Amino acid sequence: MTSSDSPFITEPPRGRLARIATRSAAWSEKWFPNTLVFALLTVAVVAVAAMGIGSSPAKVATVFGDGFWDLIPFTMQMAMVAIGGYVVATAGPVRKAITRLARVPGDPRAAIAMVAAVSLLSALLNWGFSLIFSALLVRRLAERHDLRMDYRAASAAAYLGLGGSWALGLSSSAAQLQANPASIPKSLLPVTGVIPFRETIFAWQSLLLAAVVVVVCVIVAFLTAPRASVARTAADLGIDPRDPVEDDTPRSRPGEWLEYSPLLTIVVVALVGGWAVQEFADNDPIVAISGLNTYNLLFLTLGLLLHWRPRRFLSAVTKAVPATGGVLIQFPFYAGIAAIMTKATDGAGTSISHHLAAIFTSAGNDTTFPLLIGVYSVVLGFVIPSGGGKWIIEAPYVMQAANDAHVNLGWTVQIYNASEALPNLINPFWMLPLLGVLSLKARDIVGYTFVYLIALFPIVLGLLTLLSATLPYHPPILP
Repeated sequence: MTSSDSPFITEPPRGRLARIATRSAAWSEKWFPNTLVFALLTVAVVAVAAMGIGSSPAKVATVFGDGFWDLIPFTMQMAMVAIGGYVVATAGPVRKAITRLARVPGDPRAAIAMVAAVSLLSALLNWGFSLIFSALLVRRLAERHDLRMDYRAASAAAYLGLGGSWALGLSSSAAQLQANPASIPKSLLPVTGVIPFRETIFAWQSLLLAAVVVVVCVIVAFLTAPRASVARTAADLGIDPRDPVEDDTPRSRPGEWLEYSPLLTIVVVALVGGWAVQEFADNDPIVAISGLNTYNLLFLTLGLLLHWRPRRFLSAVTKAVPATGGVLIQFPFYAGIAAIMTKATDGAGTSISHHLAAIFTSAGNDTTFPLLIGVYSVVLGFVIPSGGGKWIIEAPYVMQAANDAHVNLGWTVQIYNASEALPNLINPFWMLPLLGVLSLKARDIVGYTFVYLIALFPIVLGLLTLLSATLPYHPPILP
């Protein structure tokens, strides 16, 4: 067996960061559990913690069971993100564009750095497309036998949009919610007011932070990429990166005519187009496109248009469905975890999340507040990996604490956003659609993503703290 065939690489790769990444990858392959085991373990830990603060076992069991199905709409939305992204990215025109892009890099390190850049930049527009597009780019790169690229390292780079930049971009759940008065819960509106994009994702401080995250991740991707002699390619892992051959068999029965005709495609695209025109006319275009239901409908319609014939579209959907298996079975467990965190209270009506918030917010002032809230968001994000849902949980007491400490409210949202993304790098929750496309397990890439977390953690929290001083506080602005 050669060094490239072994999960424990014996030949040291070039550079300290590359050695750290390779050793971390080897450790995670051996010790990191399956994502379902991870979810079940988190359930057990959170349940014990809830009982530890005084909640009764009966209460813990009740809120877990009652909350288990709370994320069903969100689960379907996430499954449709994976399906829609896969359908669009596997359509002929997009597949050709990905193939051309995959011909650009001349060596494995440049290829992995390019994947990182594509993932991070596309996530600023929309994280769902970033996830699938980047994964399929890795598959096209893996087809190049002349490249000998480490498939695990490239796959980790494809995930960087979810762990680095997405929450600082247009699809940020917290920023979108705070910019829309109709979306803000009535109990929260007096605390936060309406916070427009110019005070969150379009603030120069936020743009600077996003640029730093992109540059740092691309550099780390380049430095941690194993050289060709020790890389584990897709072939070494027993993975065939080629797409299945398109089913272009000619129709044999009159009843199949509509399956091969674009007629129905044109009708449906026209209907959705008419709806989209009204939707974007009645709402802010950026807000409209960032809604998951709108995004999923437009992406599926785009996929139908690009595949042109219903038969090809349905074939692509069928191939995409296996990538959603982990999402469908695991998201309900995370809903139960969130319920225990927020609803399993002690005798005084206090939950785990409130105990955590009290620890971090009570010790803060206008100088230390950004760092403390950043750390808190990282900690809570590991067990409640849902940007929008977690913001609803955190916002009432975090934003009240920001008012008390006279910290800029828009920047507080960005503190949450930038910090909340970091635990995604080692939390398998958001990896599931990517792993389905790449035919990998979380332990195959988390060794590399852990290195990105080590690099980003001090930089992001440091910048959040330093840049906070450049923004003045003003009270909530009510509509």
